[in-house]
Formats: sequence, structure tokens, C-alpha cells
Amino acid sequence: MVEEIIRIDTIDEQGKPPEEEGVEIPYTRINPDTLRNMVAEFVTREWGDEENTLESRIEQVLRQLREHKAKVMYDFRTETWNIVECR
Repeated sequence: MVEEIIRIDTIDEQGKPPEEEGVEIPYTRINPDTLRNMVAEFVTREWGDEENTLESRIEQVLRQLREHKAKVMYDFRTETWNIVECR
């Protein structure tokens, strides 16, 4: 299985990076059941990969969070959360 780092589009329609108005939420501060549900929602929303099972995609994202390759961000402007690649 090839592991893919989750990539989020970081350029808006005008070709400029979006303004950061959010805060990182440490995944360790999120209830494990809630985190798993968040990751499940994320992978079904962002990943069109039919080769991997939902469970394997969830485990891949959780591993990326543990390895600090991805992080959970809350955007105050849109009042939404997302999982983004660490830079």
C-alpha cells in the first residue's frame, strides 16, 4: 500500500494563499471516538480512493496525525475544522 500525505488546496481563486484565521487543535485533546468520527468524515469528503478501505484510510490519517505530518485546524472565519498537512 502506498501512503499518501493528505494535501489541501492552499491557493484561492486569485492564486493567493488563503488568510489563516484558525487555530490548531491538538489531536490528543480530542476525544478518541470524536477524532475517529472526524477523520472518517474527512476521508469520505476528501478522498476518492476506492482501492483502500475506509478503515485503512482512517488509520493512515491517524498515523499522519501521530507523526505530526498532519494537524487538525479550526477556522474561525468559516467556523469549520479541517485536517491539513504540516509544513
